[in-house]
Amino acid sequence: MHRRTFTQLAAMSPMLAAATPAEVALITHAEGAHLSAYIEGLAKTAEAGAVSLCDSTGATEAAVRKGVGDKLKGSYRSLKDLMKARRPVLALITMEAKASPPAIEEALDAGLHVMAEKPACVRAEDFAPLVAKANAKQRNLMLALSNRIDPVMQEARRLIASDAIGRIYGMELHTIADQTRLTKPEYHRSWFAQKSRGGGGHLIWLGIHWLDLAMYLSGSRITEIAGFTANAGGQPLDVEDSASVAFRFASGTLGNLTSGYYLDRGKHLLIKVWGAKGWIEINHGTDNPLEWYSNADRKTRRFTPPDGPTGYTAFVGHVVRAATGVEAPILKPDDSLHVLRTVFAAYRAAETGRTQKLPA
Repeated sequence: MHRRTFTQLAAMSPMLAAATPAEVALITHAEGAHLSAYIEGLAKTAEAGAVSLCDSTGATEAAVRKGVGDKLKGSYRSLKDLMKARRPVLALITMEAKASPPAIEEALDAGLHVMAEKPACVRAEDFAPLVAKANAKQRNLMLALSNRIDPVMQEARRLIASDAIGRIYGMELHTIADQTRLTKPEYHRSWFAQKSRGGGGHLIWLGIHWLDLAMYLSGSRITEIAGFTANAGGQPLDVEDSASVAFRFASGTLGNLTSGYYLDRGKHLLIKVWGAKGWIEINHGTDNPLEWYSNADRKTRRFTPPDGPTGYTAFVGHVVRAATGVEAPILKPDDSLHVLRTVFAAYRAAETGRTQKLPA
């Protein structure tokens, strides 16, 4: 890890010490999103010394055993049975959105910290009591907003916080993925394509990352949002494949996001921030992922991220360390709730044609 990035994460930690290997309860099923990525993350995370699997169908046991090897200490059909036999400190939950809230509640009631694959609900009202419970029990509850720990995002946040571009004037973002996946019959049958099971489409699945980053980078929450959703590709979906939203932050800054499935393959990921003293541009996944310009000397500078684990592998490591108290969690339960409320407010705005207000 790059020295600066390590320092940034370490500064959030209540203590600087190596994490004691901990046990993680993986709660999932056959349609658990990013399951292979989480298995890889658990396998590569030294701090995850043991894994216990909870899958009511047993359908994922072979894949988990193959992926984590000797780390797998047991496979159980219920969390109750798992907790009788094992002592995990963290539950990593990746389940269909509609099925997630009861699993999260059970894990919190068992005294576990929780990281849940987003959106983890089909209504923000179902997630709010879980946040209240996590706060009351002083447990971590984090959605899988893994981009927060990306070194590029960490550096952009540091630059903005250090006043490198001054007060933020405006922000533009887009997160664009492939339309190709939407043409497949198996996708049409999946929970991702059904609003009653997944809560929504591209905006709640991928756009949520960029809405969260807009708030994380700026240090200000979205308090008003308006926008539109559509089915641009015409596939037989019950959810949107295209969304365009505009928003106002508590700071008064304005921003907008285009969120959609438009490409044949790959992704286009952009964040542009304009400030009183310059600008920052993030083109994620390119050779120049971060550039910033200073009005003072009229120079453009670049940041090259360090080599090392990124994405879900890095995030799994972070949430395990956060569960053991070595690192402060990079997002609090209320942060996850607010971004969910922001997405669902955007859906209401699209349905009603009216700007929606959110608490600061």
